[in-house]
Amino acid sequence: MPEQNGLKPMLDARQVDELLRRVYPQLNEHYDFYQTVEVFPGGCTVRLNADERHLRPGGTVSGPSLFTLADIGGYVCVLSHAGPDALSVTTNLNINFMRKAEAGPIDGHCRILKLGKSLMVFDIDIVAGPDRHTVAHATGTYSIPPRRSNDTVK
Repeated sequence: MPEQNGLKPMLDARQVDELLRRVYPQLNEHYDFYQTVEVFPGGCTVRLNADERHLRPGGTVSGPSLFTLADIGGYVCVLSHAGPDALSVTTNLNINFMRKAEAGPIDGHCRILKLGKSLMVFDIDIVAGPDRHTVAHATGTYSIPPRRSNDTVK
């Protein structure tokens, strides 16, 4: 994806995953299902390594699993580009499911549409399968907490 208006990440993929392990340990409590694959100027790529735990009847990856991937994509973008404040929160997330996703790696290609002082708007294209077809698309907004004079990683 192209760079979005000069946005520069403050954290790389490894640093974001380390932060997530520290501030959000329940995300990958026993397994590394959700991963940050890449952080780049204006976006990121996240992955769900879906297995039988993520399937609903019919062998389809569940909507809540894909929704979580979309939300994690936004969180990774806000943490890596607005700063590592773990108190950033989702204020809106809208998802459209396009087609069935089966177990295996599912990637979310996330881009920042607007990064302001208090809000970040993003979209994410979720792709899966051997042909990497879009299985879902989401748009969302994260609220960025105001900076405090003694800000450090929380």
